Amino acid sequence: MGFTDFVSDSGLTLLNNWLKTRSYIVGRNPSQADVKCFQQFKSAPEVAKYPYAYRWYKHIASFESEFSSLPGDPSKAHTAYGPESSELTLNPAKAPEDDKAADDDEDVDLFGSDDEEEDAEAVRIREERLAEYKKKKEGKTKPAAKSIVTLDVKPWDDETDMKQLEENVRAIDQDGLVWGASKLVTVGFGIKKLQINLVVEDEKVSLDELQQTIEGDEDHVQSTDVAAMQKL
Repeated sequence: MGFTDFVSDSGLTLLNNWLKTRSYIVGRNPSQADVKCFQQFKSAPEVAKYPYAYRWYKHIASFESEFSSLPGDPSKAHTAYGPESSELTLNPAKAPEDDKAADDDEDVDLFGSDDEEEDAEAVRIREERLAEYKKKKEGKTKPAAKSIVTLDVKPWDDETDMKQLEENVRAIDQDGLVWGASKLVTVGFGIKKLQINLVVEDEKVSLDELQQTIEGDEDHVQSTDVAAMQKL
């Protein structure tokens, strides 16, 4: 089972879920698979409802002049791409039973006894051990989860001031965000994109919101795309 249509809510939701963990329909570069799916749209998907599909649409639109030269089989229909039935649910939510089991594990009395009658010494020892275990558990502070991200920022054309574009990107200051090294990468037709590294604290920084902020620089930025991401 592949994609069905990109008009109905179910069809768009399927595409949005598919692109949640992917930059392209197939592989790591734009191809005829992206072209065939893109050509099914009359306009961009609704960004608030389908943010990943919207981001993909805007990115593929920037290659429209190069569609005929992209790799892949142009004879395939868009329905030849997409998830199999076993892949329909991406990153499924954890079942309530799993949550309950996790909660039960947290509440396990590691030093308890099945005996209904316990002498005072056994109770004292058990309570001391429980207090010590609780103190150790409370004293452990989990380090903040972080990710290192490589972000592609694509300009409108070869006349875009890339120095100003990068200055505007780095001017974005947010708690949990650290900008790293960057370079200009040739895209084609004299156009170069900015490829910049950053480290984010996952709980403090939303990549979607960060990309929207960068794309708010409409004088310089055409689109952004996550080229790579790795948990630290």
